[in-house]
Amino acid sequence: MKTIHTYYVYILASQRNGTLYIGMTNNLQRRVFEHKTGNIKGFTQKYGVSMLIYFEEFQQVAQAIKREKNLKKWKRAWKLKLIEEENPNWNDLAKDWYDNLQID
Repeated sequence: MKTIHTYYVYILASQRNGTLYIGMTNNLQRRVFEHKTGNIKGFTQKYGVSMLIYFEEFQQVAQAIKREKNLKKWKRAWKLKLIEEENPNWNDLAKDWYDNLQID
């Protein structure tokens, strides 16, 4: 029996209309946790990008990679429109995922 995996393409932001980051993972909760706690050295840590504001699910890794690369090529205005269609208030979709942790 073939195991079904789920892959995610996600967008993080520093704040509403702030710095954006697009990534892909097979474990969204773990990956967002790494960003929120600063365990990922680099861009997101440097610019304080940790709010999960958008994500999509895929069953095939190739589709997720293709979508991630596609989104990264989009103009900023197109990305903002995509976010605001799904999450008009720019709520952190992972806000309650880690209730027992002190994450800002």
